[in-house]
Amino acid sequence: MSDAVTELLDRGTVREVVQRPPRSHLRAGIAIVLLLACLGVVLAATMSPTPLDQGYESSIDKFLAVLHRNGVPDWFDYRELEFTANVAMFVPLGLLLGLALGRVMWLGILLLPALSAGLEWFQATFLSARFATLQDVVANSIGGWIGLLCAAIIVGMVHSRDRKVIARALWDARYGTRR
Repeated sequence: MSDAVTELLDRGTVREVVQRPPRSHLRAGIAIVLLLACLGVVLAATMSPTPLDQGYESSIDKFLAVLHRNGVPDWFDYRELEFTANVAMFVPLGLLLGLALGRVMWLGILLLPALSAGLEWFQATFLSARFATLQDVVANSIGGWIGLLCAAIIVGMVHSRDRKVIARALWDARYGTRR
């Protein structure tokens, strides 16, 4: 309880103490369900026994040729494409993890690289056709952190909007609505 409320209670100014309404867990619940689905997709992509690009080399070359014809510099080759794909794969994971963690969103800064390192370790240890690299851990971490940043921005915007809605409702309750 804040000092101002305690002071008012001590003076007898406030006659009735209203309990705070329970927190809604709907947003976190939706984020957790979507996070689990996203994690399933990431696990399927990273734990398959063969690399996802195996057998698609000519398609990837054609895709890169289209990118180069449309202004993407020639230095952007397969390694950069793979790095970008790893970043992109972890952005939704970071976003959903941040939304699911709520107030302890900062834990995602540690959890996302740990998850990526664990996936790479698993590939190196158990999947002989896969290649585990530190570059993948870096790319995945960057993507996850971008997602966390997006989650922080969204949460900040929602809380700001909620504070304005509550302030307006309190003002309307006290002074009436103007039309």
